[in-house]
Amino acid sequence: MKIAITADGNGPQAKIDPRLGRAKFFAICDVDSGAITFVDNEQNLNAPSGAGVQAAANIAKSGAKVIITGNCGPKAFRTLEGAGIKLIIGAEGDIKEAIERFKRNEYEYAKSSNVEGHW
Repeated sequence: MKIAITADGNGPQAKIDPRLGRAKFFAICDVDSGAITFVDNEQNLNAPSGAGVQAAANIAKSGAKVIITGNCGPKAFRTLEGAGIKLIIGAEGDIKEAIERFKRNEYEYAKSSNVEGHW
């Protein structure tokens, strides 16, 4: 299974970026094989609007079934939900920790967004 994690850098020691739409990178992790690839999110860093929706669409294209992040706005939440992608919010720490916590089923899936749009 593939999961995505918002990241502030493009290496396994990167920290979880608290922003979904304006995260610097997405770590795409295959939890079965341990492979991690990083996708640049530069096109959304300074977008005047729509960053969360576009980021959610890019995550869907990656094949990830779950996204782990700090915060998510309502439009991105609806886009993820429509794509069948489960959302984990409130995550902190680094990418490796997030993967291990996911494998140990320590996270709960969000039922709604946790910030207003344009956060």
